[in-house]
Formats: sequence, structure tokens, C-alpha cells
Amino acid sequence: MKSCLIVDDSKVIRMVARRILSELNFEIEEAVDGQDALQACQKNMPDAVLLDWNMPVMNGLEFLIKLRQEKGGDRPIVVFCTTENDMEHIQKALMAGANEYIMKPFDREIIEAKFAQVGLL
Repeated sequence: MKSCLIVDDSKVIRMVARRILSELNFEIEEAVDGQDALQACQKNMPDAVLLDWNMPVMNGLEFLIKLRQEKGGDRPIVVFCTTENDMEHIQKALMAGANEYIMKPFDREIIEAKFAQVGLL
């Protein structure tokens, strides 16, 4: 079973994403911000990270840059899931090492399609 770390400061978003990804047979862990997520990855590197951009403490982009510097941090497939949908944000995310980008709001169909695209399904 593949693992996915859901990183979002919104409890509702984490709950919706957890339900969808559990139905897709992922083992789920959650983090409320980038710092929390980095600590989770240092303990147990996930196969995938569903990552919000705007969070307190450490935002998604800062987390992604630090993740890619960690031992084994090049392995997780990172899918940004955010309201930031302009080209500048998308380019920054991809240059920092994101594999794919989903706009909020999302549904099961969107997550399933993006995760299939990057080889997670």
C-alpha cells in the first residue's frame, strides 16, 4: 500500500483528501503546516505528498525546497493542491521539484486523474 502525506492547514481539506485517498488505497498521514510535514517526512518518507501552498509556520514552497534537500527527499511525488493558480506560482512549484499541480476546489476525479498521471495509481 502506498503512503500519502496530506499537508494543509484546513482540517476540512485534510478530511476530504483523506477520504478520497483512502478509497484509492493510500495509507494516510496528515500535517498542518510545512514544519509539521518536514518532521513527518524525516520520520517516515511517504510515496506521495498532497501539498497546500498557503500555510502558517512554513508554507508549501518552503517545505518542498527543504524536502528535496533531505535524504530520500527526491523520492516522494509531490502534488501541489492550492488556490494559487497563476503561472508564476505554478512555475515556482515545478522549479522547486513539484511533480503536478491541482487547483482547489478538487474532487475525487481530479485527484485520481493527477495521481494516475504521475504514476501513483
